[in-house]
Amino acid sequence: MSAPLRTDSAARRRPATVASTQVATASVLTVGVIGAGRVGATLGAALAAAGHRVVAASGASGASRARLALLLPTVPRRSATEVARAATDLLLVAVPDDALTEVVAGLAADGALRPGQVVAHTSGAHGLAVLAPASAAGARPLALHPAMTFAGTPDDLGRLPGISYGVTALADLRPLAARLVVDLGGVPEWIAEADRPLYHAALAHGANHLVTLVNEAADRLRDAGVGQPEKVLAPLLRAALENALRLGDDALTGPVSRGDAGTVRRHLAQLAATAPESVEPYLVLARRTADRAVAAGRLRPGDVAPLLGVLDDYRSGVAA
Repeated sequence: MSAPLRTDSAARRRPATVASTQVATASVLTVGVIGAGRVGATLGAALAAAGHRVVAASGASGASRARLALLLPTVPRRSATEVARAATDLLLVAVPDDALTEVVAGLAADGALRPGQVVAHTSGAHGLAVLAPASAAGARPLALHPAMTFAGTPDDLGRLPGISYGVTALADLRPLAARLVVDLGGVPEWIAEADRPLYHAALAHGANHLVTLVNEAADRLRDAGVGQPEKVLAPLLRAALENALRLGDDALTGPVSRGDAGTVRRHLAQLAATAPESVEPYLVLARRTADRAVAAGRLRPGDVAPLLGVLDDYRSGVAA
């Protein structure tokens, strides 16, 4: 195990490239976490479990304090500025996307960042540009986003092995970024700066909208008199997800992929009578499913027109 990085004035005056090399080769990193939300607290705990020194963390809300007590019980809670100054090797900034610019700019303005220090954020939507104030202070910018949903409990640590991280880094910091992902038990996916919004949109579309879709289905089953819709949905949805990940569009089944226009019409009529707020989502997803089924050769050309006619009729009614 190598000794911790020096923090004397001579070390602070070294060029950023030298300090960055030291960070990359150190066995144990001195880490601080700003933002003890679900992601920050979990990654901080994972870095500590990997042998790194998490020396300070910030979190003002009651929920954040509870997470720190649960996941990082021996780590002192400090202000964001104090955390940044203590994190001589790696500062992990895990704050909401819209707050990231202000937090980083504030740390830079306070003189809390130092040359050679790696400043990493966990936002999926942002790349390196949001860390420009840190770069101007000589810090090394890194975007490190775990492609996982978190609950903020110790169970999250068990979900980390094998997950992907969307990583954006300058060339000289890629070895350290890859090493951090490995230390966290994950796999790096290198995302170009310009592609960060698309990367994040894909994840949000798949994961966040899936939750909405599942709950919509559960609500409609309750409307149909099903007492425990989760028991009905669980095996069906697990099979559908596994098939979709394994087979792609070949996993499509159901009335849209078969061109059963009459069934789709009855679905829409019942939804309009029972839960009109579900009509528009059904129409949008049915139309997109039809497009993909046609492209995959799973929807016969002769069945396309009647199906699209039903969808268009109802869409016209919704618009009216």
